[in-house]
Amino acid sequence: MHRRRRTALLLSAAIAAAPLLTACGNDARPGAAAVVGDQRITVAQLENRVDEVRAAQRAAVADDAQYAQAVAKTGSLARDTLHGMVLDRVLHRAAQDAGVTVTRKEIQEMRSGLEQQVGGAEALETAWLQQYSVAPERLDENLRLQLEAQKLAAKLGTDTSRPEFWKALSEASAKLGVDLNPRYGRWDVERSGRVDARTPWVREVTAAQEQRPA
Repeated sequence: MHRRRRTALLLSAAIAAAPLLTACGNDARPGAAAVVGDQRITVAQLENRVDEVRAAQRAAVADDAQYAQAVAKTGSLARDTLHGMVLDRVLHRAAQDAGVTVTRKEIQEMRSGLEQQVGGAEALETAWLQQYSVAPERLDENLRLQLEAQKLAAKLGTDTSRPEFWKALSEASAKLGVDLNPRYGRWDVERSGRVDARTPWVREVTAAQEQRPA
């Protein structure tokens, strides 16, 4: 299970340690949390994703104190969620450029294998929610992301920790022209990841908003 867990975080963990380098584009268009190529990720779409995780966290715990602890552990949930939504598109573009595809059958096989390892479907959903802030309804999407990353690395003759893999993502980022709303930071093209930007003119989302009822 440890290898699978590392796979689930292979993208976000590497980017979390990335230094601030170059960003791409100007401020995202009004109403958008990010623009990736010709696709807009709206603030409403991002908030819906965050609400999915918060609702799942609320349903998974017995009392308000436990829920408050879960929220405190995921205080950067909006930024992390947006990072995942953008990176999903970047990785998909890199996979397409390399001729890599993932089938529904492969996703189901991966899910079945993980369920057997952790003790069932509910246990897997709980593990992904607690460890990676992935809502149950987004689990298959996350597994597709992991499979695309693995297959892309294999196609390149490398693995997801190697520069060759990240170079492919960097090239996809440049082609797409990722543009983030400054509220959520900047997109580092070279590292294909979100980095925080100092924007004192942007009001931060308060803890109370982060903990709004589902």
